[in-house]
Amino acid sequence: MVTDATRRQSRRVVLLVDDSRSFSDLLALQLRQAGYVVRQAGSGERALAMCAEQRPDILLTDWEMPGMSGPDLCRAFRQLPATTYGYVILLTGRRAEGDAIHALSAGADDFLTKPANRGELLARMAVGERVLTMQERLLATNARLQSALDELHQTQEEMEADLREARKIQQGLVRERQARIGGFDLSLLMRPSGHLGGDLVGFRPAGPGRFAAYAIDVSGSGVTAALLTARLASYLSGADAELPGRGILPEPRQVVHALNRLMIDEVRSDAYLTMIHADIDAASGRMRLVQAGHPHPMLQRADGHVEPVGSGGMPVGIFPDAEFEEIELQLSPGERLFIASDGVTEAASPQGEQLGDEGLIAVMRTNAPLRGPVFLESLCWSLSEFSGGSRMDDMSAVLLEYGPEVKAQE
Repeated sequence: MVTDATRRQSRRVVLLVDDSRSFSDLLALQLRQAGYVVRQAGSGERALAMCAEQRPDILLTDWEMPGMSGPDLCRAFRQLPATTYGYVILLTGRRAEGDAIHALSAGADDFLTKPANRGELLARMAVGERVLTMQERLLATNARLQSALDELHQTQEEMEADLREARKIQQGLVRERQARIGGFDLSLLMRPSGHLGGDLVGFRPAGPGRFAAYAIDVSGSGVTAALLTARLASYLSGADAELPGRGILPEPRQVVHALNRLMIDEVRSDAYLTMIHADIDAASGRMRLVQAGHPHPMLQRADGHVEPVGSGGMPVGIFPDAEFEEIELQLSPGERLFIASDGVTEAASPQGEQLGDEGLIAVMRTNAPLRGPVFLESLCWSLSEFSGGSRMDDMSAVLLEYGPEVKAQE
């Protein structure tokens, strides 16, 4: 039932097309009384021109007219450029089987049999209004969604820019990637899987004739892990008051215990870390190291043979009373120690198979003749080939080479 309120609120524009002026005027009167804005055309050609100038909300057209028929007008109307939907009702006195299919296939939304009484006409118009209202609401919702997506895209671009700058800063935490210290050549690798990572590698003086090298992998990734690595870098570089930049660095076990207290007492998050911290005599090749949940360091002999070092150990930041075992090593000239994060050993093939310790050993034996950054680049290439170019985790490594070049395996 069409109420007075409906009549007052409805200001839809209707284009009424019929070659019978008297019939058109009668329908126009009924529609205006119901609150519609009515325009009239006596032919399909004239109606199409009027639609091009001002698109109606509802097109109410006779089927049979001289020249352009109602279905032809409907097809042409659908081809006009439009930002809103136009509802089409075909008026017909035809009763032939298949007329409904023909009307709908021409692009009509509904059809009304002549002569149409006022009640049925307004009921069909009300259906058209509901469709148009739903369409308008959908367009409005889409517009709001598009606006929100545009804002999100802009915010994402700003975040991407910030993350790129943050990555530069994080990469700057490793100020030197290569160094010659006593009888050691030291090379570092740090490649996050995203903008920011949770891996950290580095070295620093530890006392007369000694230096420390460390590798850390913070659980998780992204901003949280990156902020924690920055805090740890400050601690391990000597900027932290508890580990002064000058003087003698504590023993590896003491350093790891201090980091464990830091993680539990100050950081107070669910994050934890794995690490290796080594104290190295630069002249003699002797070293002491702690492995705290980090992948096994790999000791490569001068003949290319590779063997894992350590027994695993507990991660840092989980148990306040954790104990960390210290390991002693003696490197001979031509030998090297390779310390890598689990981004290396857990690199996976497209079939899901992980590289593991055995795979890393095979890669190291293959690359035994290479040294320093060249060895690290070749290792990265081998990992990329193994994983099909996909890398899901941060990748970092410390390479400590003692004495003369490592000889190729015969």
